[in-house]
Amino acid sequence: MSKLAELFKQGKYDELWQKCCGFIDLGLEDFMRIQRRLLLEQLELLKKCQLGRHLTNGASPSSVEELREEVPLTTYADYAPYLLKRRMDVLPRKPILWQYTSGKSGEYSHRWAPVTGRQLDEIETLIFALLFFSSCKQRGEIAFKEWDKALYGMAPPPYATGSLAHAFPCELFDFLPPIEAAERMSFEERIQQGFELALSEGLDVCLSLSSVAVAIGDRFSQKGRKTNLKALLKRPKALLRLAKGLTKSKLARRPLMPKDLWTLKGLITFGIDGSVYREKIREMWGRYPLDFHGCTEASIIAMQTWDYQGMTFIPHLNFFEFIPEEESIKSWQDPTYQPETYLLDEVKPGNYELVITSLHGGPFIRYRLGHLIKITALRNEALNIDIPQMAFLSRIDDQIDIAGFTRLSEKVIWQAIENTGLSYKGWMARKEVKEKPTLHLYIELEENGHITAEQVSALVHEELKQLDTPYADLESFTGLRPLEVTLLPENALKLYKLRQKAAGAELVHLKPPHINPSDDVVDFLVNTASKVTVRTEEEKVKV
Repeated sequence: MSKLAELFKQGKYDELWQKCCGFIDLGLEDFMRIQRRLLLEQLELLKKCQLGRHLTNGASPSSVEELREEVPLTTYADYAPYLLKRRMDVLPRKPILWQYTSGKSGEYSHRWAPVTGRQLDEIETLIFALLFFSSCKQRGEIAFKEWDKALYGMAPPPYATGSLAHAFPCELFDFLPPIEAAERMSFEERIQQGFELALSEGLDVCLSLSSVAVAIGDRFSQKGRKTNLKALLKRPKALLRLAKGLTKSKLARRPLMPKDLWTLKGLITFGIDGSVYREKIREMWGRYPLDFHGCTEASIIAMQTWDYQGMTFIPHLNFFEFIPEEESIKSWQDPTYQPETYLLDEVKPGNYELVITSLHGGPFIRYRLGHLIKITALRNEALNIDIPQMAFLSRIDDQIDIAGFTRLSEKVIWQAIENTGLSYKGWMARKEVKEKPTLHLYIELEENGHITAEQVSALVHEELKQLDTPYADLESFTGLRPLEVTLLPENALKLYKLRQKAAGAELVHLKPPHINPSDDVVDFLVNTASKVTVRTEEEKVKV
C-alpha cells in the first residue's frame, strides 16, 4: 500500500490534501523554482544516456538558458528508432512500464512512450488530486470514503488512459468490474458488467475518456430498455434501482440516463474533445465532468479544480515551454525554422503550441506535442490560484485527432480515398465540431451524378478502418463513426485555382491544402463555387 493510501485510511486528510493538491497554492516564482530544479536533475541524467547525447547533438546544457540555446526542438520522428523498439538501454532511467497512443497513420500504428517509477509516483498524487477536485466544493474537502464504487471507463493498457489505472489507489476503491478482469474484457462486455454491478452495488465515481463517458451514457440507455426484468428478480437492489431510474426517465419523457440511477460524488474525464462533450456529459450524468489535459508522452499536464473552469499547470512531471501560435505555424511550414519559446512566467493570455521536456528520467527533450493551447488567464482570481490557466484548443501539426483515439495524416486519408477506386479531382479534410467531433472530407468527383455523399462516406470509412487500427478502435470502443462527406460542386477546384492566380498566389498555394483548410477556403469551394459556371476553355468565369 502506498503512503498516500495509508494517509487516506488513517484519516489524515489535511496532510493528504497538501501532498496531492498543494501545488495550487504555489506562487508563480515557486512554480518556476520547482521547474528549474527538476530540469537540472533531468539534464544530468540525459548527459549519461545514449538517447540524451543523440538528441542534444553533443551539447551539454547545464541550465534552462543553455537548453533553449543549444538543443533543437524535437518531434516523435527523432525518438521513433529507439522508442518503437522499446529500447531500455538508451534511456535516462529504466521504465517501469510502456504505454502507447495512436501513431502517425501510414508510418507506424502506435507511438510508444516509457514511464519511470518516479513518474508513476507523481502520477499517483495527481490521481488523488483529480479525485478530490472532482468532488469538493472548497479547499481541503475530501468527500470520498473507503470502498466507494468506481466505474472503469478507460481504454485498456497499454493505452495511456488504461495505464493510469496502475497509479489509481485501487486498494481504496471498489472497481466495477475489477481492473484485472476488466482489462481482459471487450469494451462492450466491460460496460455491460459494470452496468449490472453498479445497479446492485451503487456507483460513486466514474473515470473515462470524454468520448467514452458519452458512449457509456448511450449504452446505459440501451441496456435500460433491454434489461431482462425477470433476471433481476433475484437481485432486489438492482431491480429497485432500475425501477426508480426508469420512472424518473419516463416522467421526464426521455430515455434512461446514468443520472437517473446514481448520484455521483465525482466524474473525471480526459480527452482532446472534452469541451465538446461537456454539456452532453452533464445532461447524461447530472454533473459537469472534471477535465484534465495530458497525453501519452507527457502524462498529466494540467487539470481543472472545483470551479470546473480553466486548467492549472502541474509543475512536477514536465518542464514547459510555449511557442506563440504565429511562430508555430511558420515553423511547421518551414521545418528549418527554429521558433522562439517562452517559459510559463513569460507567457501572456493568447495561443501557444506546447513543448515539454520530461522530468524524472523520461525520454523527451524540448518535444513538440503538436497541441495548441490557450492561456486563458495568468491566475484563477476566484480561487486565488497564482498559476496561469489553460484550455486545449486543437492540434496544430499535420494530423487530425478524433476523440483521443486516432490521429490521421494526409497520407493515410489519401490512401483510403485511393483504395475506394473512386475517380476524383481533389479533396480536403479537417476536424469539425458539431454535436460531436467530425472528420469532414470535402471531395470533388470526376462525375458526381452517380454516387451520393453517404455512399462515398461508407466506402472511405471502411478503408480507413483497414488502414488505421486506432480509427477502427474508435468505432468499436465508443460507437462513434466520425466521417462526414461533402461532395464539392463541379469545377470547384478549378475555380479556386483561378481565384488564387488572380490574387497573385505563389505556385504552392494554387491548390487548397489537403489537411485542415480554413473556413474561407471551405466556404469558397462549397458555396461560392456552386454559383459559378465555366464559360470557355480559356478559363473565363462568370459569377
